[in-house]
Amino acid sequence: MEKEQRLVVITGGSRGIGRAIALRFAKENPRIVIIHYDPDETYAEETLGLLKARGVSAEAFKVDVSSFTATKELFDGLLNDYGKVDVLINNAGIIRDTFLMRMTEEDWDRVINVNLKSVFNCSRAVIRAMIRESRGWIVNISSVVATIGNPGQTNYGASKGGIISFTKSLAREVAGKGIHVNAVAPGFVLTDMTEPLPEKVKEAFLQQIPMKRPGKPEDIAGVVYWLCSEDADYITGQTIHVNGGMFMS
Repeated sequence: MEKEQRLVVITGGSRGIGRAIALRFAKENPRIVIIHYDPDETYAEETLGLLKARGVSAEAFKVDVSSFTATKELFDGLLNDYGKVDVLINNAGIIRDTFLMRMTEEDWDRVINVNLKSVFNCSRAVIRAMIRESRGWIVNISSVVATIGNPGQTNYGASKGGIISFTKSLAREVAGKGIHVNAVAPGFVLTDMTEPLPEKVKEAFLQQIPMKRPGKPEDIAGVVYWLCSEDADYITGQTIHVNGGMFMS
């Protein structure tokens, strides 16, 4: 499997966990497509440069994956150019944290649309092609918040919990077609999203982690890659928790 060049598509792939996943896949020399929605191309260009330095053929597209139409247009183009998508990593995500009594409808809708609807949009866009190829790997990035909850994150928790349920149902639909669908639920990981948190908030998270350290994007990337390898060939519909012991199922 690893000897054949796979096409790997990563949403939210320009930085943080998405970038780490791209760099982990780079070791097998695939074609990589990065999807992002950053204000400019700076992070995407940095990631493409890192991949190019490793000899990987890669390209980046700025697309709002919460838009069904924009997502379909992108994947229609990719399938027209390459004929297939072997691996889809649904990693795009945002936070708009506030207590429910203060949360606006826009706060709710934007988080649900970016974090959860995007998983539907992208998965639906590739699933027919994967069925046609009789193989494929989809990994959806959830969160420990989906399982334990967190004050001020009802929108985020709902979106990430929905990802877990989506993963299980789609896995049952396509397991007989040679397609693996799994989720990875990170705990407290140091990324651009978590770096601005106040130190007292970070310390509160660390107190809940038996390993007494935050996660690194590479901790997540290694598990994502494993789920898309032959070593995980009999695994589908699962949520792998990567959180230093913060939550134990």
